[in-house]
Amino acid sequence: MGNYIGRKILYGLLVFWGVVTLIFFLFKILPGDPARMMLGQRADIASVEAIQKELGLDRPLFTQYINYLNDISFISLHNNANEESFFYLDPEKYTYSKLVSVGDKTLVVKYPYLGRSFQSGRKVSEILSEAFPLTLLLASVSILFAMFLGIFMGVMISLKPHGWFSKFIIGFSSLGVAIPSFFAAVLIAWVFAFLLGDYTGLNMTGSFKEVDDFGRGEYIQFKNLVLPAITLGIRPLAIVVQLTRSSLLNVLSQDFIRTARAKGLSVFRVVTRHALKNALNPVITALSGWFASLLAGAVFVEYVFDWKGIGVVIVDSLDHYDFPVIMGSVLLISVMLVVLNIIVDILYGLIDPRVRLS
Repeated sequence: MGNYIGRKILYGLLVFWGVVTLIFFLFKILPGDPARMMLGQRADIASVEAIQKELGLDRPLFTQYINYLNDISFISLHNNANEESFFYLDPEKYTYSKLVSVGDKTLVVKYPYLGRSFQSGRKVSEILSEAFPLTLLLASVSILFAMFLGIFMGVMISLKPHGWFSKFIIGFSSLGVAIPSFFAAVLIAWVFAFLLGDYTGLNMTGSFKEVDDFGRGEYIQFKNLVLPAITLGIRPLAIVVQLTRSSLLNVLSQDFIRTARAKGLSVFRVVTRHALKNALNPVITALSGWFASLLAGAVFVEYVFDWKGIGVVIVDSLDHYDFPVIMGSVLLISVMLVVLNIIVDILYGLIDPRVRLS
C-alpha cells in the first residue's frame, strides 16, 4: 500500500510540475509588458526599467523560471546575504521558517509566493485566500444538493422505471447534462430572481457577505447562496440521478434482493438496508470527480451571480491583464484537482485491493 500511495503522489507532483511549466511559459509569450501595465500612463523608460528589475524581467528566461519554481514551492533555497541577488530571502515577500543555513544560503519552509497583483499591488496569496473559501463553500453546497436530491430521485424512479414520473426525470437529467452552465445561470437568475422575485425573495446577484446600507458593517446573506448552488449542482445532479437509477435497477435484479423480498421485508427496508448501499459505489466515484470539477467550473456561475469567489477574481484579472492573479488562480485550481484525484485514487486502493495491482 505504501508503494501505491507513493506512486500516486509522485504522479501528482509530475502533473503539477507540468501545469506550472505550461502556465509560466504560456504567460511569458502573451503580448504586453507587465511593467507598463503596472505604471499605466505614468510609464517612462526609467520607471519601466526599475519595475522590470524588481520583477526580475531583465533576467534570462530560464533564471526567471527557476525563481518562479523556487517562489511557489513550500521548501526553497535562498540567498540571505546579498539583497541584489535574484534569490534573496526577502522578508517582505516570504512568510517562512528557517530549516538550515550553510554560508550565505538558507533552506526554508514557507508559504508559496505567487507574486503581487499588477493592479492593486496586494499579494496574490491574500487575494486568493479571501476568494477561495467562497468558491469552496459554493462547490460543497452544490455537491451536497446534487448528492442527496439525486440519490432520492434515482431511488424513486428505479422503483417504477416505466412510469411517467420516471420518464420525466430521465428527460430532465438529459437536459441538465446538456445545458451549458452559463446559460443555466442566466436562465435561473431571470426566472427565480427577476420574474418570481416577489415570491422567492431571492436576489439576481450578491455574494455571501454584503455591506449594510445603514453603515453597520458586513452581514452574511445565506439566500444569495441558493441560486448559484442550484445552478452549479444541476449537472452533477443529473449524473447522480441516472447512475443511481441504473445501478439500483441492476442490484434489485440480483438473487439476494429476491431472497429479502421473499422473507416478507417491506420495499423501503429492502431498498435502504440491502440494495442502496450496494448501488452507491459508482455514485460516490462520480461525486468525487465532480467535486473537483465544480471548483474549476464555478467561474461562469460566480460571474453571473456576482459571487465573490475565484471565478469573479479570474474574470476581473483577465479584464485588466493582471497576469500574476490569473496564474495564481489557475495554479490553486490545479493543486486542488491534483490533490483530490490523489485522495480518490488512494481511497480506491483502500476499498478495492485489485486497484493497487493495476
